[in-house]
Amino acid sequence: MASRFDFKQLDVFSNVPLKGNPLAVVFGADELSGERMGAFANWTNLSETAFLLAPQHPEADYRVRIFTTSTELAFAGHPTLGSCHAWLEAGGVPKGLEIVQECGVGLVRIRRSDYGLAFLAPPLLKSGPLEADLLERVCKGLGLETEAIVEAQWVDNGAGWLAVMLKDRQQVLTLKPDYHQLLDLAVGVIAPWDPAVDGDEAQFEVRGFIAGDGMPEDPATGSLNAGLAQWMLAKGLAPSAYVVSQGLTMGRAGQIHVEQIGEEVWIGGAVVTCINGSLTL
Repeated sequence: MASRFDFKQLDVFSNVPLKGNPLAVVFGADELSGERMGAFANWTNLSETAFLLAPQHPEADYRVRIFTTSTELAFAGHPTLGSCHAWLEAGGVPKGLEIVQECGVGLVRIRRSDYGLAFLAPPLLKSGPLEADLLERVCKGLGLETEAIVEAQWVDNGAGWLAVMLKDRQQVLTLKPDYHQLLDLAVGVIAPWDPAVDGDEAQFEVRGFIAGDGMPEDPATGSLNAGLAQWMLAKGLAPSAYVVSQGLTMGRAGQIHVEQIGEEVWIGGAVVTCINGSLTL
């Protein structure tokens, strides 16, 4: 028998509707099977759909399951911020000063900030340099010579990301990937802004490619930027606080805020609600 669920659709990493990364959020989804959640996520055709459930861990305020159009993720950044925003907007009251989300990677801390919400970057599940044959494949998929790569690294925190750094922003913006070459890879590309040329609204340009998914490029990516931040901060490639621009080639204007506080790395941005309603599943 079909049931009715409260529903929101949000834009994450933007305070302007239609300029960030959209997210569908389904409330009270405890009775839904994983198969049903996956089917609905496939139907929305968004990069991710989040399902809010009662927490199982005593310290958690809520639990979330996150699905792309084809698979479930243990963690993802923009669904973390979007789910938290939706939960708070619907009247959720955290147990402490921070909000604690339960998901596939465990507990994730979230705090309010001047620019919206920020989550504590989870530990990397896989780091270190890329294998030579994999790097060659990535270069072919991005249409680059290997000499164009400044640095390359695994930055996987549950979403499978690997990353390459280029010399300048324009190289990132003009990429035209061959998604067949990148099939089943999650590839992040980053380059610094040149203040004299690009201005000072952000310090880095990022694009995230997810070949084989319903949306092969992600407009603004929390998990990727969390992994990138941990990598770059550890190697001294970025300042302790910076802003990332992402989504320009898709007509978006995502802004991701990164801040290192002590040993902790926080990833944040604005969230705006675009749709409130209900659905029947």
